[in-house]
Amino acid sequence: MDKTKLVKYIFDKHAAAYQDRFMDVSLYHDSLDIFCNALQKQDAAILELACGPGNITRYLLNKRPNLTILGVDLSENMIALARQNCPEAVFEVMDCRDIGNLEKKYNGVIAGFCFPYLSREEVVIVIGDASSLLIPSGVLYISTMEDDYATSGWRTSSTGDKVYMYNHEEGYLTAALEKSNFKIIDLQRKEYPGRDGEKVVDLIITAILQK
Repeated sequence: MDKTKLVKYIFDKHAAAYQDRFMDVSLYHDSLDIFCNALQKQDAAILELACGPGNITRYLLNKRPNLTILGVDLSENMIALARQNCPEAVFEVMDCRDIGNLEKKYNGVIAGFCFPYLSREEVVIVIGDASSLLIPSGVLYISTMEDDYATSGWRTSSTGDKVYMYNHEEGYLTAALEKSNFKIIDLQRKEYPGRDGEKVVDLIITAILQK
């Protein structure tokens, strides 16, 4: 089974457990608020990648109920939960690597939890695709585990399943953003204990597409 099919299988299998554990996104409230405040329209159109059970979508709609949100995810079961948790939004089953096929333009794109499952090369392509989908002054939000890319590999997930996870580095992420004409407006890190007790660092970047 390839890595993508395995990720889909795991998230379909454990969608309800993931919802129970990760619906609270309070760790990211401050950075999500920065994203919201950077949006130039009150009724902004948002594309969320790897939306899961709608945890980020739910926070955004509670804060800004006039947002129009399309959430996409590989997992049908995650999409089903997202539709229950956020009936105001629209959700579709889609691989985030396919967003280049979308025709609509957006005011904001959120990649909150997908980059740990994408290679360096795939991440760079997704950033470029996000640039093409955003209107001028559109906002991109990225959150991903930060470490030496060479330390990427098979790990035991919170469900006990083995999954291949990628660490990413600030250097090539910021370079890809600059190449795609983004200006970084916020960069921060969050630390929390991982499953094995070791420190995990989340790198969070908010950037605006320059006119």
